[in-house]
Amino acid sequence: QLPVVSVLRDAESQLLPGVGAVVTCKVCSINSRFAKVHILYVGSTPLKSTFRGTIRKEDIRATEKDKVEVYKSFRPGDIVLAKVISLGDAQSNYLLSTAENELGVVVARSEAGVQMVPISWCEMQCPRTHTKDFRKVARVQPQFLQT
Repeated sequence: QLPVVSVLRDAESQLLPGVGAVVTCKVCSINSRFAKVHILYVGSTPLKSTFRGTIRKEDIRATEKDKVEVYKSFRPGDIVLAKVISLGDAQSNYLLSTAENELGVVVARSEAGVQMVPISWCEMQCPRTHTKDFRKVARVQPQFLQT
């Protein structure tokens, strides 16, 4: 009778965002050329550890790319749906795009700390103070809504 040695692995292996995957991310910082984000979900699967991503100015909208201003599209703290367009560069940042109607900001908070309501594809409004802020608003498809 020989002793048995076995190796147990974690049942769930780490999911990696692939090109074409729709990811949910949180905006960390913005400047005039891009927004830096942390990727939290791939599809509807939460990640064990976050990945860094970048949404470049030219990848925010499909039309009028030259007129896009990053601060009118995203703010730090926003939750954004984006699509992975490349696995990035030496800094291991994923390149993301929101250049589809279904992609963009899904959750934003106003300065009053209240969750904002989308009123058009480019504006959200605070229900408490009624102030309007520019955002690249996602037209969320019903299959992506979770209760």
